[in-house]
This record gives sequence, C-alpha cells and structure tokens, in this order.
Amino acid sequence: MIYNREAAVNYANKWWDGRNPAFPSFDVDCTNFISQCLLAGGAPMHGYPNRERGWWLRGNNWSFSWSTPHSLRWYFAGSKKGLTAQQVFSPEELGLGDVIFYDFQGDGRYDHSTIVTAKDGNVPLVNAHTFDAQHRNWAYKDSYMFSPNAKYVFFKINDQIMPV
Repeated sequence: MIYNREAAVNYANKWWDGRNPAFPSFDVDCTNFISQCLLAGGAPMHGYPNRERGWWLRGNNWSFSWSTPHSLRWYFAGSKKGLTAQQVFSPEELGLGDVIFYDFQGDGRYDHSTIVTAKDGNVPLVNAHTFDAQHRNWAYKDSYMFSPNAKYVFFKINDQIMPV
C-alpha cells in the first residue's frame, strides 16, 4: 500500500474548520485531526486495545498517539509497521501530507501538530485544529503560543505503508 498524500490533504482541506461527526472531538483537537487526515490517506490502525502502543481509534477508545501530539511524535520516531515516517531537519524538506510537531515552550513536551497542505515556494503551509487554521505558515510565529524557545520536529511520511 502507498500513503495517499492527496487524500490526506483533501481531508484536511475539507475538515479544517469543522468536526467530522464520525470521530470524537476534543477541546485540544489538533492530533485527533491529524490522525483523521492520516487515516484518510490510507494509514492502517494497529495496536488495539493497548493505549500506549500503536496508533488506533475504536469506538470511544483510542491510543495516546491518536490524540496527543507528544505521543504521535514519538510513535513516528519509532514505528516500524503501518504508517512510518522519517525525521528531517528542515521544513523545506517536507511535502504535502507530511507532519510538523511543535514544542512551543521548548521544554521537550510537544503540544501541537499540523499537516502540510500547501507550499508557498519552499515554505510549508499547514492546516490544524484546536485553533482551526488553513494554509497557515508552518512556523506559527504569529501565535500567542509561540515563544523564542519553540522547537519543531518535522516528519516526512514514508510513501510505502508497512504491513501490520
């Protein structure tokens, strides 16, 4: 199977300012939204029922990586099956359907996630939930959450989906 970047981006553009009733909605909804986009791109869920393993949603239960930016960031760092990703060192290396994680305080705890849905030259533009955004500059320097201590992690989703 191949990660369908176009389907992930189409989903992100359809639901950036709304909530799909087929999924739970959270007050802090950024990673739940990213997970829905990845699922739309063909990412297979695995790991149920262990909330600390894999990436999955089933009924009113889900893995931490489905809903929490810090957990999805670490899932990507170590996943060898299903949807996998490679950390890259600059936002310019990202393409459509890739994911960015934000540690706004610089304390090692990632508290936001976005998906690349367009580019302005080499600059990624992202969609997000919580504070809904479409085609926003990836750096979030105009956000009240931003601080000079902010750190980012960039993940390029591998096109080949590994067997679960």
